[in-house]
Amino acid sequence: MTCLRVVALFAACVPAATLLSQAPAPTLLLPKLVNAPVIDGDLGEWRERAWHDGVWDVARVSHAPWYDGGVRNRLTRHGTEPAADEDLSARYYLAWDDRYLYLGAEVRDNVNDTTDPKHEPKRWYYKDAIAWFIEAPRDEKSELFAEGDHGFAFVIDPKKPDYGAWWRHGAPDRTYVEEPLPAHAVSYVVRMNPWGRSAGDFILEARIDLAATCGKTDRRWTPPKIGDTYSLCIVHTDPDGGDYGGHLLIHGSGDDDRTWTPMRLVGPQAPIERKPN
Repeated sequence: MTCLRVVALFAACVPAATLLSQAPAPTLLLPKLVNAPVIDGDLGEWRERAWHDGVWDVARVSHAPWYDGGVRNRLTRHGTEPAADEDLSARYYLAWDDRYLYLGAEVRDNVNDTTDPKHEPKRWYYKDAIAWFIEAPRDEKSELFAEGDHGFAFVIDPKKPDYGAWWRHGAPDRTYVEEPLPAHAVSYVVRMNPWGRSAGDFILEARIDLAATCGKTDRRWTPPKIGDTYSLCIVHTDPDGGDYGGHLLIHGSGDDDRTWTPMRLVGPQAPIERKPN
């Protein structure tokens, strides 16, 4: 039997999802900002100079290699909600400079739900929220919020309660440390209904002081520089009146940092040029 026939038979027998899950994740390129933006809920100063990879919704996630068949990576329907493609879609933005990590999201959502009947400050994942899971710097070990792992989570509540900016992280001697992001380490704004389309729509803009977070909990951390490699997973929660509700997991499949996508710090990026007619 020729090698070509063996390869063809193997491809026919192994599910496509399995082949995809074994493919190496492409490295994301995280641009540096020359000018620090004002954190005011308007991404116009930096959105075209940041990393983003288009619009994400449940249909696109269902074709990604980290999709889990709808176990956690799903939306939920409660009552007379619209179709899935109208329920939740978002663009996520990231950039950096010598001091900060910048996070942004422009989100279309049919319902804003921040009510948790069993509220605890750490239960951001039972509310409308976005969390950026970051490993800085990346290593090849499989860890669950150990030293070097950070979850920067933001509840989508413009009143910014004391649990609204949350920090899950590891430390040299502990895992899953849960605490509010220190006020001196974060600045963020949630702007609701920015396009006058739906009361559930929002823009989130935030910056994280890397030395005040990563630098305080990881013995390996050094100030960011071009060429450093971090890791990324985005977790967007959307209960819509349910309990645990729906999640979109993007660029990773949960708490295990080995599933998070590599992300390399690079120099400034020019906006995409639009050609004249």
